[in-house]
Amino acid sequence: MIKKSTAATENEKLIQQYFKHFNNHDWRKMADMYTETAEFKDPSLGKSIVKQSRQQVIDKYTALSQMFPDVKDKVLQTYNSGDNHIIVEFISTGTAPDNTKFELPICTIFTIENGKITKDFTYFDNFE
Repeated sequence: MIKKSTAATENEKLIQQYFKHFNNHDWRKMADMYTETAEFKDPSLGKSIVKQSRQQVIDKYTALSQMFPDVKDKVLQTYNSGDNHIIVEFISTGTAPDNTKFELPICTIFTIENGKITKDFTYFDNFE
């Protein structure tokens, strides 16, 4: 049996807390889990890596929850990758005010340094 490092275990706890904040729509607490400026790769932000502040994270998810007031993420699996990375496979769901529903499989690679998320590289099918 392979023993997880302390860092890997702490990363799992951090990410569990992250998704708890997401599902509670506590965007400030979630944003505080990032470094002051973190790197993001996200189809909704374009094709390249962009740097975003905590406030930009709050603004992005506040807008998302206005479009989909019941947006939630269900974590399917987490995969530790060394002491600084954790990969999370999850499904995001929500309902728009017009009752349009979405269900989107997503995979995110988080880079964690000193207990803060420094990189959030998210992958999902962005085709309409």
